[in-house]
Amino acid sequence: MSLLISSRIIPSAAVALCLLSGTSVAAPAKPTTQGQPTTRPAAQGQSGAQGQPADQGQLLDRIVAVVNDGVVLQSDLDETLRQITAQLRAQNIALPPPNVLRSQVLDQLVSEEIQSQRADKAGIKVTDEQVNDALARIAKDQNVAFEDLPARLAQDGIDYAYYREQLRREIAREILRGQEVLQTIVITPRELDQYIANQQDTVSALYEYDASNILIPIAQDASAQQIAHASQLAHDIDGRARRGDDFAKLALTYSQADNALQGGELGWRKGPELPTFLADTIARLKPGEVSDVIQTSTGFHIVRLNARRGAGGPQIVQQVHLRHILLKTSELQDDATVQQKLERMREQIVSGKEDFAVLAKTNSQDPASAVNGGDLGWSELAVYDPSFAAAADQLKDGEISQPFRSSFGWHIVQMLGRRTIDDSKDAAREQAFDALRNARADEATEQWLQRLRDASYIKLQP
Repeated sequence: MSLLISSRIIPSAAVALCLLSGTSVAAPAKPTTQGQPTTRPAAQGQSGAQGQPADQGQLLDRIVAVVNDGVVLQSDLDETLRQITAQLRAQNIALPPPNVLRSQVLDQLVSEEIQSQRADKAGIKVTDEQVNDALARIAKDQNVAFEDLPARLAQDGIDYAYYREQLRREIAREILRGQEVLQTIVITPRELDQYIANQQDTVSALYEYDASNILIPIAQDASAQQIAHASQLAHDIDGRARRGDDFAKLALTYSQADNALQGGELGWRKGPELPTFLADTIARLKPGEVSDVIQTSTGFHIVRLNARRGAGGPQIVQQVHLRHILLKTSELQDDATVQQKLERMREQIVSGKEDFAVLAKTNSQDPASAVNGGDLGWSELAVYDPSFAAAADQLKDGEISQPFRSSFGWHIVQMLGRRTIDDSKDAAREQAFDALRNARADEATEQWLQRLRDASYIKLQP
């Protein structure tokens, strides 16, 4: 696969929060009998927990939800609750009552289980390289070297193998969403041109917005009475938010949107990147103001503008032109063997005995660039694996690096040139495409998740 990062995989709170807060993710115990608590017998002559007779066993884990042919375990729920609670406290967000937060977290875990099952049935396989790519970005965000990540996780009491597997499942769900939601959103060149023209002079295109939202959903087959009840609830919540109740706590308590456990935060977005049905409303709000209730096909929405800042201006970027040769270890070739091969290749190229492009075409295990003699074209260093970018950034024009290792394998890389360009026009068109797609994707994702849930068998255990 190419070293260019092709997608943004962001682990869920249950997976990624451990690096932010120092909390750990514990591997769930496997149930011995579906629908029954997992127990182990007490030692002979001893009593079980809380004075139970020895023959009753000791409770290890239990099922809290049956989801189709899968389950959610109490250990998963407890661990995720602990991490979400730590995250919310670190952000100074007021916590809802424990039973409400438990319900919201369990709902998220059920939704993730449904998506994971669908990804498995769709045959989605996540490679080790994709997992390494995501881990490298997590390590970079946390200022941790990729090779130090297992030790850092171990210090926090986190099993690295389990962490990788949870991240693998998270990536699979993102790929599934891409296939079943994002790829179904068609944007024609004419639509893109019209969108850019319409946004150039709008207020929302001149600013970035930090907003939060609350969703009270409506099922596809909801009765008039159920719709009226949801409407009343939404208007009650809207009134409380306008009177000064903590919006994040209201979102944690009532919202059924994907971001409910983040206090409804949408994060900083440029005007065109906002969900289409919210953009005009948010553009009219002043920081701190709460909107009226907005009804769409997915339900009733309430939005709060937290802050606003200016956006736009020229985008001056630094780009590099690189080519590389990638070799990977295997059962027959360990790190030392691969490193020595690359050292010999480098010596042959530097001495003029071999051509870089020829060796790349015949030896490199990066198929995307090997056909072009290892040429990666012009790109910003930030798009590459952190270890690769760091090694390349040390090079002068024409210089070839010593062999080094990244999350993809072993490389030698040559710096062909550097340049500074105004990428505003191309970047603006690319950002407009992403913004238009993402604006449509938010509502499409909510509809998709609701359809998956409606088609699933879900039984919550008391």
